[in-house]
Amino acid sequence: MDKKVYLITGAAGFVGYYLSKKLLDQGCNVVGVDNLNDYYDINLKYTRLNNLSNYNNFSLYKVDLSDKEGIMILFDTHRPNIVVNLAAQAGVRYSIENPDAYLQSNMIGFHNILEACRHYPVEHLIYASSSSVYGANEKVPFEESDVVDNPVSLYAATKKSNELMAHTYSHLYNIPTTGLRFFTVYGPMGRPDMAYFGFTDKFFAKEPIKIFNNGDFENDLYRDFTYIDDIVKGIVGLLHHYDKEKLYNVYNIGNNQPVRLMEFIQTLEECLSNSLGEKIEFIKEFEPFKKGDVPATYASTDKLHKAIGFKPETSLKEGLQKFADWYVSYYIKKAEKIN
Repeated sequence: MDKKVYLITGAAGFVGYYLSKKLLDQGCNVVGVDNLNDYYDINLKYTRLNNLSNYNNFSLYKVDLSDKEGIMILFDTHRPNIVVNLAAQAGVRYSIENPDAYLQSNMIGFHNILEACRHYPVEHLIYASSSSVYGANEKVPFEESDVVDNPVSLYAATKKSNELMAHTYSHLYNIPTTGLRFFTVYGPMGRPDMAYFGFTDKFFAKEPIKIFNNGDFENDLYRDFTYIDDIVKGIVGLLHHYDKEKLYNVYNIGNNQPVRLMEFIQTLEECLSNSLGEKIEFIKEFEPFKKGDVPATYASTDKLHKAIGFKPETSLKEGLQKFADWYVSYYIKKAEKIN
């Protein structure tokens, strides 16, 4: 049994939940932190937490990362060995509407985590960055060595800032830090603000889905969709892996197989049809590209493969089928029972 203490921020979130569950299943001691904000359906967060509460080796603290005193007390009490910072204000488009939330959570909150790791030394700090740091880079696939000085959203700017802050703390205080540039994570119990989830919501509400590609199928958006199990596998592989000579590191973690947005939508339609037992099709409305969106996200995962042998295993169809089955069971069949 691993007696180390793993502190995971954003434990009620999508990635935080699945990582916590994986570690708990392995017998690890997990201290979860979450402010349980209502950026999206809070009931989904409570469903995740209810699942985690079945483990004796799990404890949850409702603390906001911007509460420096609360974070320091938590570190002083539990003295974590490994910290995985997954808490953040997510969403590219929401950062245009509400920039203050991003500075509070992603900047001040992350600084407080770094300060806690400085005063209560940890073996390793892993934190969530994002593929959005690549901005409108036209060279694909994106590699960690690419210049990322041109973010096109405030969300991306805060994530790039996190990488710079981590680099500084690694250099000044010898803290091993690893940033993970996630590429469009999806799966059951995912984030409702993500396209695949929103499209599904719209279908059952009998509303059209909005596709921001101008109806241009030749120059459609490309996305590197990464299934949640592959993301967790990558994180777990890095928990105890860092270069003692180079304490600061950043890795892409993606599927390495980008697909056109329209292909993605067609696959989701097929998977929902399978789950419902009848053929379905979304009502589609095509609109111009949105500010802050990038035309393509495509990860080179060579660096991560070299480090820990990472190789994504879940196909898009397999992953979306698992999501569709969960959605129908969680929302539709449950509603039918109530009615």
